[in-house]
Amino acid sequence: MSVLRRAKTWEISESEDSDAESKPELNSQTVTTSPELKGEQSSEDQSKTVPASETQRGSGPTWDLAPPTRDATTCTPGPARKRRTKEEMEADRRKAQERKEARERQRALRAQEKEERRREQQRRREASENLKRFRPDNCLKSLTVCVDPALLQQDDSDILLDTLASFKWRFSIESQQLAQSITWTRELPQEENGEVSVAEEQVLLVLGLTDLMDMIISVKKMLDSEGEETGTGPFLSPLLECLNSDAKMVVTMLVTDCEPDYRTNTCGVNLLDEMLQSKLGMKNVDIEEVLVYLQLCKNISVVFLDGWQDVTDHVCAVTKALSKRPFKLLTERTELPFCVDGSWASGFRVEKDGSGLIEVWSKQIQQLNRVSPAVASAVTATYPSPQLLLQAYHSLGSEEERKGLLAGLVVKSGGKERRIGPEISARVYCCFTAQNPQLVLD
Repeated sequence: MSVLRRAKTWEISESEDSDAESKPELNSQTVTTSPELKGEQSSEDQSKTVPASETQRGSGPTWDLAPPTRDATTCTPGPARKRRTKEEMEADRRKAQERKEARERQRALRAQEKEERRREQQRRREASENLKRFRPDNCLKSLTVCVDPALLQQDDSDILLDTLASFKWRFSIESQQLAQSITWTRELPQEENGEVSVAEEQVLLVLGLTDLMDMIISVKKMLDSEGEETGTGPFLSPLLECLNSDAKMVVTMLVTDCEPDYRTNTCGVNLLDEMLQSKLGMKNVDIEEVLVYLQLCKNISVVFLDGWQDVTDHVCAVTKALSKRPFKLLTERTELPFCVDGSWASGFRVEKDGSGLIEVWSKQIQQLNRVSPAVASAVTATYPSPQLLLQAYHSLGSEEERKGLLAGLVVKSGGKERRIGPEISARVYCCFTAQNPQLVLD
């Protein structure tokens, strides 16, 4: 076994030394000194030189590279940032404010449109609910038949109450302003107070032949005294007071044969005539005069019935008529009722902005015989409204000029042109200016 001796220092040859001097940056780390000390430290440099292997084995190679220097003559500086003036900053601020205001206006406009759509939907919903509430079957639920307690003392009066109960209609028994009367009240919905009861103007006054005879006598005395309403009797006096306080009240007197002695006669008028003629000496002319005065001057009609079954049927008929009344008033309340919807009526719908009036004006001219749509279009193109046509008629001096005003208008039909002619022009003139309603235009 041979013993190897490791050299403490490296022996560097001259060739290696020259290589190390030529490439100092790759083989060793050298210390730069001044030229005066270079000769003195040359021997020490050789002994203090660190081998390249140890350098690589330690912290890696060290490159002695200096950073590149900039030449002031060749370097081009970047563009300097331009500072904004106060006017430019104020202009930018105004533009930003304008954009913000525009966004706010658009937001407010969208919110307004959304609110309008919501209100329109709410209005349509309320209209639909009102229309549903005004239907006759729903209106019957809001009507109440009010019966005076004095009527329940008569025989067979329970027929009325049993019939109302079988129909499940609302009725009440309470004292009325007129004795022996039947009235109606309607419940109307209110937003604040809930429901409000409104009295209908229809009033039924149930009387017997004796009561009617006393009323006729009272009216005859009042007519003989030139309309003085003093001492008019127990039935006529309160009735006239109610009519004077409410002119819209419509009273119907239902005359029934309630007395046993008069039930054999089926005609109430004949029985009334016999009673008045035999007991009071009144003639038929006097009775008719009283009945006409009650109907024309006081809006009171007289109906003769056989018994309470007929009275019940009359009450049911009036109740059904009152339930249909609101719906009819709602459907008939239109701005232009002659402009109906549907092709079957040959009408045109007129909107709130006035669109559709020109079609109505053209259709009005076509109602004349032998006036085609082409002729009507020629007239409406020259005179877009009836008022303009009437003004043109009034501007002319003679009757012949007015009759021939439309004769020269050109009508285009089927690729051909022709004139309206004097005949149709004269008929249109007579239609809009004639004062005689019986005038035959053709």
